[in-house]
This record gives sequence, C-alpha cells and structure tokens, in this order.
Amino acid sequence: MIARLRGELIAKYPTEVVIDVNGIGFGLQISVSTFEKIGDLHSTVQIFTYLHVREDILQLYGFATEEERAIFRLLISVTGIGPKMAQGILSGISVPDLKTYIASGNTAALTTIPGVGRKLADRLVVELKEKVGRLDIPAGGVTIPADPQGTMRSEALLALTSLGYNRTTAERVLRAALEELADTSPTVESVIKAALRHAAG
Repeated sequence: MIARLRGELIAKYPTEVVIDVNGIGFGLQISVSTFEKIGDLHSTVQIFTYLHVREDILQLYGFATEEERAIFRLLISVTGIGPKMAQGILSGISVPDLKTYIASGNTAALTTIPGVGRKLADRLVVELKEKVGRLDIPAGGVTIPADPQGTMRSEALLALTSLGYNRTTAERVLRAALEELADTSPTVESVIKAALRHAAG
C-alpha cells in the first residue's frame, strides 16, 4: 500500500495534483482543502495517500494531513459514500467542523454540506459518531497563501466541473459565490465552498 509520497509538485489543480517521485509522476485526487495547503508548484511536498482499488481502476487520493485521510477513510466506510462523494464532502466543509457535527449528532448542520441530505446525515451520525470521537490525530500540515486573484475563477470553475457539475451550472453558482464574497478577501477554497452551498440550495 502507498501511504505517503514526497517529491516535486509538478501540476496542481483544485481537485488533482501530480507529484514527481524519482522520475515517476503520481496523479492524486484531492479535496479543495488539501489544494489550499499542499504547497507551490515545483516545491518539494509531502502528501498522505489512500489507494482506492476496484476491478477496473486504481486511484490514488491525497491529503495534506493524516487527520483528513482518517476522516476520508471513515466517510467511505459509510453505506452509500464512495471516494468521489467523500472527496466532495471534504471540499465543502473543514475537517474540524465535520468532526464536531458528527460527534454532536448535529444532522441539521450536516445537511448544509453540499451533497448531504437528511438520510445521509442520519447515517453519518449513526455509523461514525463513536468512531469520530476516538480519533486522536494531530491536524498538522502547513498552510500557504492563497493563489493569485487572477487564477481564482478558473481554478474554482475547474474544481466544480471536476466534482461533477456541468459547466453551465458551475458558472452560475460561481457567479453567485463571487457576488456573495465581493466585500471579503476570498480564497479559492472559500469561493468553491460558497459555490457548493449555492449549488446545494
């Protein structure tokens, strides 16, 4: 099993990165939160990994922290949640907030996460409440400044389409998100999360 990679970050998109490890390029699916934390292009980075194996595919998922990977593993253990949905959930909420909502049984708050309805929120609480409470993993990770404003819109749009939204819908909710955050200093992550809220609403 591939548990961790260290190498040069040679490509970086809101939901995918490529890391060169001794001449081999590893492509990893990531959450928006990891995108914000992982580092700058051509820097040496470390990323924790999870290898998803199916009959027709081997897919690596990457995480900026061990905590995020642990939560990802818990999410995909829940009935009806696959890696793609888990990636989307982690793109729509911070790990600390997700843990708090599950541990406290706050299903109303969980339904505000894009893609999480009432039934799924109930399953998250029933199946993960005790497991989340037993997690004791340091968040870790190094936060870096947000990417330049000039690329924010295109990266947010790419993230939304990568998460399964068609371009028309992605552009519509992105416009709404940018209007909502017009008086703030938004990052790519905050724009995407706002867009996901508009899409879910």
